[in-house]
Amino acid sequence: MPGPRIVFLDIDGTYAFHGWVPPAHVDAVRAVRANGHRVLLCTGRPRATVSERLLAAGFDGVVAGAGAYAELEGAVLRDETFPAAVAARSIAALDRHHAVSLVEATEAMYVRAEGRDAMDARAPGSGSSQEEVWRDLLDGRRVVDSFDGLAFCKVVTLSADVPLSQIAAEIGPEVAAVDTSIRDLGRGAGELYLAHITKEVGMRTVVDHLGLTAADVVAAGDGPNDVEMIRYAGTAIGIEGGHPDVLESADAVVPGPQDGGLVEGFSRLGLI
Repeated sequence: MPGPRIVFLDIDGTYAFHGWVPPAHVDAVRAVRANGHRVLLCTGRPRATVSERLLAAGFDGVVAGAGAYAELEGAVLRDETFPAAVAARSIAALDRHHAVSLVEATEAMYVRAEGRDAMDARAPGSGSSQEEVWRDLLDGRRVVDSFDGLAFCKVVTLSADVPLSQIAAEIGPEVAAVDTSIRDLGRGAGELYLAHITKEVGMRTVVDHLGLTAADVVAAGDGPNDVEMIRYAGTAIGIEGGHPDVLESADAVVPGPQDGGLVEGFSRLGLI
């Protein structure tokens, strides 16, 4: 692969396995950067839950909030939040349908008392395969009395009286909803986000800032919120068992993080 590339890695299911980063992936990221390429994490998580443990390999930046936030070499290039009127309508609609909500902002994941209690009830014990993911969530959590006036980029709901898609329709065309990636949740669980925001939006912010093009981009992902990033990238790595649209658009398909699949992907693309 000629010339330096900028590599965007989804975290959960791609770089990390249930929040655990295999040492082979840490070494691979360091090797890619040592070869002159930039590497960024690109995640649906809010920036507040991208822990130092996940960043330990060393990265050139982070795209978070599924594209709403972009950071490069410590400088924030993008930090888009719900417009105040849309945020107020969203919280009112969620409350009308008794949604238990986690409000994701750059600096914290805000919850009210019912959200804290619901998270604590669902958090797995020590030794669970989900322990690392939940550690990041709980470390980034901040309990508040009210969501009024908060600037946020996304809302995760743990439950509601009606499907989240119905709530999104009530709020208006500015927002969209998708099923949550958190396991074992029921009716009304999902993610509410600004309809025009995807990971591609955050990636483009970084790429344009650097004066690069999509041809310079390598992306790796597995889930439904990775589809746009995979299609945008000049070269794409999909993860075995991932979303069909991701796999269809991928130039290479490799094993999951539990098997160190990115090492194979980077090798096949000549990054290491």
